[in-house]
Amino acid sequence: MSVHDELTSVQRCLDELYRSVGRLEQQIGGGGLDIRRVRIDVDHLRESVALLRETASTAPARRPDLITIPDTPYDNTLWTDSDDEGLGARDRHAP
Repeated sequence: MSVHDELTSVQRCLDELYRSVGRLEQQIGGGGLDIRRVRIDVDHLRESVALLRETASTAPARRPDLITIPDTPYDNTLWTDSDDEGLGARDRHAP
């Protein structure tokens, strides 16, 4: 599935959730803090998906630059002044 198809699917699900929360709000009343929080969360999700849609439509799909890590061992002089994690420095002792 393409990104556009996935976003469309997510949008449809969020629209259905929005309608379900509206029906639930009518049944239990919209004055409670809990239902208002759910309504706000659904609204935020819909806004976020709309932003994703805008970003996905304008930005070309780009792979991140790959960094090759050599198999050769690191130079031991890189570690001369370092601390061993959890053990402290080599020339000092724990109290």
